[in-house]
Amino acid sequence: MELKLRQGTWVVVCDGRKTIVLENIGDEQYPDLRTRSALEVEDAPTSALGTDRPGRVHQSVGSARSGVEQTDWHDRDEQEFLKALAARLDKAVLAKEVSHLVIVAPPRALGVLRKAFSQHVTNAIVTEIDKDLTGAPVSDIEQHLFGERRRS
Repeated sequence: MELKLRQGTWVVVCDGRKTIVLENIGDEQYPDLRTRSALEVEDAPTSALGTDRPGRVHQSVGSARSGVEQTDWHDRDEQEFLKALAARLDKAVLAKEVSHLVIVAPPRALGVLRKAFSQHVTNAIVTEIDKDLTGAPVSDIEQHLFGERRRS
């Protein structure tokens, strides 16, 4: 993939528990990503998130009972993390800190983000890339986005 980004464009690399915001301080010809911020939340053990057994439902006819699916606390926390990220990006766009965004996230996280993005953020998005690069160093992220075009 070869992407051309204006100076000042933010590349937001995230998943459900980690966000890295990079800013292009170079230009379209020679991009140079620098870390603006990074945030990672610890993944709490399941025992700390929810300890109740799944509930039971009594049928309206007869004596049958059914189990109720247990809440996926990790999934819920990841969705809240992504919704908070969308809110932070909305504030940044409205405050004119950034006018162009690239979102890099796994497909599931992109789905949550798309639902949470305001129209302002949606309008600022240059492209979305459905890939998990949160564990990659910045140089690998640049390599993935720009190929050999980056300045050494």
